[in-house]
Amino acid sequence: MKRILLSGILLAALTVSAQTKDGGITVGMLQQIERQNAPTASDRALRNALAANAIDNLAKNQLKAGTIDTYFSVETKKQSITDQKQSGRCWMFSGLNVLRSNFAKRTDSLTVSLSHDYLFFWDQLEKANLMLQGVIDTGKKPIDDQRVQFFFHYPLNDGGTFCGVADLAEKYGLVPSEVQPETYSADNTSRMSAIIKSKLREQGIELRHMVAEGKKAKDIEKRKTEMLGEIYHMLVITLGEPVREFTYAFKDKNGKAVTPARKYTPKDFYQEIVGGPLNGTFIMVMNDPRREYYKTYEVEYDRHTYDGHNWKYLNLPMEEIEALAIASLKDGRKLYSSYDVGKQLDRKRGYCDLDNFDYASLFNTTFGMDKADRIATFDSGSTHAMTLTAVDLDADGKPLKWKVENSWGSDWGQQGCLIMTAEWFREYMFRLVVDKQYVSAKLLSDFEQKPLMVMPEDPLFQMDE
Repeated sequence: MKRILLSGILLAALTVSAQTKDGGITVGMLQQIERQNAPTASDRALRNALAANAIDNLAKNQLKAGTIDTYFSVETKKQSITDQKQSGRCWMFSGLNVLRSNFAKRTDSLTVSLSHDYLFFWDQLEKANLMLQGVIDTGKKPIDDQRVQFFFHYPLNDGGTFCGVADLAEKYGLVPSEVQPETYSADNTSRMSAIIKSKLREQGIELRHMVAEGKKAKDIEKRKTEMLGEIYHMLVITLGEPVREFTYAFKDKNGKAVTPARKYTPKDFYQEIVGGPLNGTFIMVMNDPRREYYKTYEVEYDRHTYDGHNWKYLNLPMEEIEALAIASLKDGRKLYSSYDVGKQLDRKRGYCDLDNFDYASLFNTTFGMDKADRIATFDSGSTHAMTLTAVDLDADGKPLKWKVENSWGSDWGQQGCLIMTAEWFREYMFRLVVDKQYVSAKLLSDFEQKPLMVMPEDPLFQMDE
């Protein structure tokens, strides 16, 4: 029996050795790995526990599981919590949360719920145009060119930033949610998106052939318009036809109509809600420690390149971003903001703390990357937009914790909100949109620098979803 076992081990070693090439796992490496991982009693206990339990349940730090302090020294007025359901439209929900909050503050009594379905329709149509026009503009490049592959790989998505909200709302207007409510495909975008993506790729190939064949620009433009007509039809079928005119009466916080009902177009309604242009009234700031601070950057081929503005931002240290946020919140103004929300998130309690889960102790290792390294290696980046609504300050005016309105429904977390420690905020907060009235003259001047162009494939420039 021993002879047979020894022969088996030798055969396995020879097999591994025969299969291994330079850089592969050799027999010697395997032996070293096995020696340093001789199972202990603790390892066996953990393995048994993990076989029947979720990792987070075992890594949960009981020292951080106590009651959460929900007091905030600076807090904006509460508003109804929204729910993006199974869609990646957090950026739109957060952006419209800011607009309706500003409207309530300006009017002092009126409330409004804005249609996400309406704005999403136009967002998807413009993204389809970006894909098709991008394919035309790169039509002479080979199909495996990085930029060509970008358009075919990502012909459409749900994601975006506040820049998209500003462009879309100014161009197409706004409507109340009662006038154009959510459809199933608005709440559950994956199937609709997959079907339209497939159609766009087919259309893109046809446009490339037209470019290769030397077709006239006006003929290519005509065909692209016909293709967008097909996409428009698919969007009407799934999201409904965009409202052109409607009758509406504004209500107070108790739901009582306080203005006479009147007819509006979406552009008229936008003027009622916003009161003027959005573009030019705000700046987007970001914390990216890989890049030079106090410099302005622009993301090439942002999703509104042809029909709006590329995504542009000023890179700032976290203490500068915190000061901007505090100034806005003190004046009762909520802010669009984005985060790597999945890191150290206690979903049940709606609480983010760097020590919510002790993965290092569970796996007997360390996780030592800083923010810059996490971004550079795709380990962290902005994944989700939420509406910054409150901050708790210490006696010196420094933040202790923050609160955001989320778009995952009111029965989630802290009655639909999320509380985060100041330490977590500094590590996993990325983007903030702030009205220019709260920005210093120096930072406004910095924002007006000629931006450095960055590529959309960069790990930090994924869209908020």
